[in-house]
Amino acid sequence: MIRLWEKEAPFQIEGEEIPYMMAYPAGTKRAPAMLIFPGGGYRRRADHEGEPVAKWLNSLGIHAFVVHYRVAPYKHPVPLLDASRAIRMIRQQAEKWNVDEKKVGVLGFSAGGHLASTLATKYDHGISSAVDQIEQQSSRPDVVVLGYPVVTFGEHRHEGSMENLLGLGSSGEQRLFLSNERHVTKDTPPAFLWHTAEDEPVPVENSLLFAGALSRAGVPFDLHVFQSGRHGLGLASDHSEAFLWTAVCEKWLRKQGF
Repeated sequence: MIRLWEKEAPFQIEGEEIPYMMAYPAGTKRAPAMLIFPGGGYRRRADHEGEPVAKWLNSLGIHAFVVHYRVAPYKHPVPLLDASRAIRMIRQQAEKWNVDEKKVGVLGFSAGGHLASTLATKYDHGISSAVDQIEQQSSRPDVVVLGYPVVTFGEHRHEGSMENLLGLGSSGEQRLFLSNERHVTKDTPPAFLWHTAEDEPVPVENSLLFAGALSRAGVPFDLHVFQSGRHGLGLASDHSEAFLWTAVCEKWLRKQGF
């Protein structure tokens, strides 16, 4: 377990969880790394979208880090602060952890996909004057992988994720700010997205909106929509169609140099 802050984390609530990540090294050779953000509607983090995914990435020779970002009762910007801190820390500790600091990506499912796409559209390049060397590192992911992601807080939103992240009665301005399809630019990292057309809690339009924004910005992406399948499949190893996502994602990651 790697605590994201040695001292008290910003906005820490007494008696509530602290943010940390679990490391799953793929070996001792220098290699790319992926941060994993499990889903759970910003209220919990689904176990099946954490360690099993890390072990799959290990099988590809990729170091994996499952990020235990803070969820409700914590509100925005706390999850984003945790995600940003995690990627900065991996870059700052790259030599020690045998990570290629120029190949650090993020992978998120459902609400974790919202967090990953938020980081991909609201990163910074580090604060050069910061006393904390970790904060001097860039928080921009080199690639982003999104599995049935929450992307928008507009028409096709997942109400639970929005309420847990922003609270009841959030403003239209807050919702627009965290509708990530609205903030894609030409500098947004390349993305891989997969979804199922039957997903009811998080409609496929979330992935379609993000892919459309990437296309308009000229950002490379892969989009895969499977006809059947419920929400929350994770690796989907027991699903007759969606299990293919890991194979096509592996090919895509290799194309990106991972």
